[in-house]
Amino acid sequence: LLRSALASLARVDLPLFVCDGGSGSDFAAFLRTRARATVVPPAGAGPVGQMKASLRVAHASGAEFVLYTEPDKQAFFEDKLGAFLARARVDENAGIVLAGRSSSSFDTYPRTQRFTEATINQLSGDHYGVDGDYSYGPFLVHRDILPYVDRASGELGWGWRHFIFAVTHRLDRRLVHIEDDFPCPEDQRVEDERERLHRLRQLGQNVNGLLAGLTIDLA
Repeated sequence: LLRSALASLARVDLPLFVCDGGSGSDFAAFLRTRARATVVPPAGAGPVGQMKASLRVAHASGAEFVLYTEPDKQAFFEDKLGAFLARARVDENAGIVLAGRSSSSFDTYPRTQRFTEATINQLSGDHYGVDGDYSYGPFLVHRDILPYVDRASGELGWGWRHFIFAVTHRLDRRLVHIEDDFPCPEDQRVEDERERLHRLRQLGQNVNGLLAGLTIDLA
C-alpha cells in the first residue's frame, strides 16, 4: 500500500520530503528511487519525531505553504489532490487549509473511528468557532506556522496535529476547510478490537494535543 501510494504522490510535480521511521532496507531503497523525494531521518521517536524532521526540511525549502499528509492516502493522491490544491485559495491570513470529509463520506468509516473523530472535531470547532473535519489527514500549513511545530511534545503522538491547529488559532491565523467526498477505503471499513483500542488511544492523544496547543506559552 505504501509503495503504491507514494509512487502516486511522487508523480505530482512538487518536491517531496519523506521521513522514514525505521523501515527495512528494501523499502528505504524504494523511497530513494522516487523522483523529487528527499528522505530524512527522524528527529525523535514516534510520529512527532518523523513529522518534525520532514517539516523542518520542507520549511528550509522556502515554500510559502507545505502540504502535510500521511503516506497511505492513495485515493486522495490519485483522485483528489489536484482539486484540493486548486480550491485552496489561500491569503495572507490563512494559516492552515484542511481537506475535510463530507458527511456522507464520513459515514462510511468504522463506528469507533467516527465516534472518536466526531468528538475531537466538535471540541475543536467549539474552541475555534469554525466547524469542520479536523481529522481526515492532509492539510496545507503556512511557513509562518511551521516553527511552532518544534514545540510539540513527543508524548502527544498523533495529537501533534491538533496542537498545531490550536496554535494557529491562537496566532489569529485562519483555519480553512475544503470539503469533498473522501470515503473510507473498502478494505478499512471493518474494525476489530485492536483497531478500536488504537482509536481510543488516538482520541486521548488528540485531546491532549488540543489542550497543549490552547495553553502553551507562545512568547
